[in-house]
Amino acid sequence: MKKFFLKTRTICIALVLVMSYIVVYYAANKIDVTVPTSLPVNEDFYIVLDSGHGGMDGGCSSADGVTEKGINLAIMLEVRDLCKLYGYNVEVTRDKDISIYDKGVEGIRNQKVSDMDNRLEIFNKHPNALCISIHQNKFTDPKYSGAQMFYSDTHPDNEKIAEIMKNKFVQNIQPDNKRETKPCGKELFLCYYCQNPTLMIECGFLSNPEEAAKLNSPDYQKQIAFTIFSGINEYLTAE
Repeated sequence: MKKFFLKTRTICIALVLVMSYIVVYYAANKIDVTVPTSLPVNEDFYIVLDSGHGGMDGGCSSADGVTEKGINLAIMLEVRDLCKLYGYNVEVTRDKDISIYDKGVEGIRNQKVSDMDNRLEIFNKHPNALCISIHQNKFTDPKYSGAQMFYSDTHPDNEKIAEIMKNKFVQNIQPDNKRETKPCGKELFLCYYCQNPTLMIECGFLSNPEEAAKLNSPDYQKQIAFTIFSGINEYLTAE
């Protein structure tokens, strides 16, 4: 990772806005709100955020029919806004309920392939970037809960960011989470084929009724977003 340099003209405003955001949404929940005191920004560095699924692809769903695509988007938009307030360059794969397949592509399978190809193109667009894909999990047994990180060994930094993010979730909002951070293969297309440091975050299980209710809550979505933002900052400022 290249070292980051201060963008001094935005430091004061961005820090005030970020700290105000933190106080309003997170102090009451006793979340660790430690953030760096300077803005580690490089003009050519980007944070690329992907909210999984969208449009005709709802992803997994809870027992009462809440699909993951909307939860993914809500969390991602909060992360995006925090990163922008802090001074980072940010690009997203989608900012509304859409699939991003090419115009004219027909058939669900072909549309899904096109959608994933276009997401990967965005992930690889900037040679100096950190890429985060946000999802929700599901399993046949409803007892399972908690966030889980997936990474590919195709980039040397991927395991590092996965462990940092896992620890942030445990530290901030899921103290009982003992889920294993897992490497993936080609089945996780974006993680495997992205040329930048990349992480896929499964924020929780929609198959667990209690956790599904929390994941569908705007307040909890904001807590998740700040946890992801904190993990990004820790990774970028780590030695």
